[in-house]
Amino acid sequence: MQNTTRRFTDRTILVTGAGAGIGRATSLQLVAEGARVIAADLSADHLDSLAREAQGDGVIVPVPGDLTDHAAVDAAVAAGDGRIDGLANIAGITDGWLPPAEMDDRTWQRVFDLNVTAPMRLTRAVLPYMLERGAGALVYVSSEASFRSSLSGAAYTSSKHALNGFVKSVAFYYGRRGIRANAVAPGGVNTGMDTTFRSAYAQELTAPAIAAGTPSVEPETIVRPLLWLLSDDAPNVNGVILPSDGGWTTV
Repeated sequence: MQNTTRRFTDRTILVTGAGAGIGRATSLQLVAEGARVIAADLSADHLDSLAREAQGDGVIVPVPGDLTDHAAVDAAVAAGDGRIDGLANIAGITDGWLPPAEMDDRTWQRVFDLNVTAPMRLTRAVLPYMLERGAGALVYVSSEASFRSSLSGAAYTSSKHALNGFVKSVAFYYGRRGIRANAVAPGGVNTGMDTTFRSAYAQELTAPAIAAGTPSVEPETIVRPLLWLLSDDAPNVNGVILPSDGGWTTV
């Protein structure tokens, strides 16, 4: 992406999943537009690489850790030094396309811990800073799977449906106090996320839905609506689940 504006100068934005894929592309563009980015990711090596690559008027503050752990959430928020202007909840995992009858407890819990509970904890932790200032923007990466059940396994689609509900709840309760919460729902994105089928039955059943989809895009394509929602360019947009899927929802 080209840097054409400085929408985030003097703003501190916390980005999860910052080491790779959409999170990395988001962090790089935020720095290019002047932000101080608190970059949270499981991999310290990926964060070191991100910091080396970043160019612009902003800065990367790497915070490695597992966001399903309370301590990692606390560390990421503490890195804001008392100010968080925006939160981009991007980290997430899939579930091997396991249908309900084949779902195991460990996979179910792991997917919900990172895809739903971690964003809730991060949101809960940054809201006091935003409410004190009477301003703040939160964005979340949902999925095409949040609109249907044929593009993932039971845990992933359930977690993204739940995330949509949480986003709308944040928007409802705090919109009148200057806080905006929205989500982008991508279709296929070339992120390197593990999408290996662990169920032959699911692979056979979901093949038509996958074939009907649109081509996968690069992460930078998803960054554009994410940053728009984070910025002052979307002042009256709140509680929206915005598809960025090339029209997949029309199929």
